[in-house]
Amino acid sequence: MTDPTDAELAARYRPLLEQERTDLLAASDDTAEARKPVTLDQTSVGRLSRQDALQGQAMAAAMETRRNGRLTAIAAALARIDEGAFGWCEDCGDFIGSKRLDVDPCAMRCVACAS
Repeated sequence: MTDPTDAELAARYRPLLEQERTDLLAASDDTAEARKPVTLDQTSVGRLSRQDALQGQAMAAAMETRRNGRLTAIAAALARIDEGAFGWCEDCGDFIGSKRLDVDPCAMRCVACAS
């Protein structure tokens, strides 16, 4: 079995990466309100309601942090596509493998080097 060309890799994975980026940015926009600081008005909201609001805000902020990490990985993968380095192990230079890229198109290392 021959390794795919850079053009084949770009044609297969660029649309997937761009779609994931679009979805993540939309999700970020959808949860912007939930990440805003919680107003602690003790005259109108009980202690448990404030705790729930703070917990919800913290979870939304943590999810945004994970989203931003993934967006960074996607940007790096798209840059590797542009440079002709996508799909090739950063350590050994071998092809990462289609199955691994299908699971995570942002993978930078083959299974052997990643373990």
